[in-house]
Amino acid sequence: MTIEPTLPIPISYIEGNYYVFSIDAVTYLRREYHICGVLIGTLPQIPQQNVFLGLPLELMPEEARLLVEKGVACIVDEVKVQKQGMKALMEEDRKKYLRELESQGLQAMRLQTSRKEQQREKTLKKLEEKKVKAAKSKKLPEDPEPEPEPAAADGPKDDPSLELFADHQLSSNSQTTSRRTSTTINPENAMGITPATAHPPLPAEPAAEQLLPTPQVPSSYPLFAHLHAEGYFLSPGLRFGCQYLAYPGDPLRFHSHFLVVSAEWDEELDLMEIIAGGRLGTGVKKGFLIGGAEKKEGSADKENVRTFSIEWAGM
Repeated sequence: MTIEPTLPIPISYIEGNYYVFSIDAVTYLRREYHICGVLIGTLPQIPQQNVFLGLPLELMPEEARLLVEKGVACIVDEVKVQKQGMKALMEEDRKKYLRELESQGLQAMRLQTSRKEQQREKTLKKLEEKKVKAAKSKKLPEDPEPEPEPAAADGPKDDPSLELFADHQLSSNSQTTSRRTSTTINPENAMGITPATAHPPLPAEPAAEQLLPTPQVPSSYPLFAHLHAEGYFLSPGLRFGCQYLAYPGDPLRFHSHFLVVSAEWDEELDLMEIIAGGRLGTGVKKGFLIGGAEKKEGSADKENVRTFSIEWAGM
């Protein structure tokens, strides 16, 4: 079941960058508005996670402005939101919020303990089956009486895997006791929960004084908006030496079709740069796209964007 976020979606402005922290907002923007952004969240212990990154989602200024112009999002001064929100937060609300986090941490700890208990029981069961099978294989056909099966907690001294579970009994009483102790957890040992968003306890809708104006964007924004209106998914093109990568659909399903570079309408272009871009694009199985905006006479707001794609047919 998909959860639709409340519009307008707050885009956090922090130190010159634009972030989205809500997973519902991230999936909604990708699904409905072709805005992918770049996930930058990582773990301090694993700094080289590569593609396994998480929240927050960082947006290009062009993406943030496009969403603001469509009325889907608003730009929020996150520093001001945090400072003013914490000052206005009542002490009782703060304590309630901390209790909820502690409760979530205890529940997560119970689930982890329960999984460990189930895994231990499965392992012990396999070891017991292995011992029974070994005892049957050692029994001779002419023996009048079978040898008694070893106790659950006893095993061959040379089996290191059994020593790991030497302090656990396989009786029903011990299993019941272990299940009871797994559900009783000291609050001090609860997992630490770090929410992805500050709502709650802070209000979901920012105040008017916490909103910022439309983001400043580079001169390539008209080309970005034009390609987005044509249904393309756009992402930063730094790794291919261009401004944007244009995908015909979601980047999880399609390879990019174009290396996009913006140019002013009356800008002189070096022929060698066009050749280099065309060869590079064709070499990585993409087209090299150049585009620019022409301001129509009589109106400074209306812009006519034209694009040209170049590729080497013989390569």
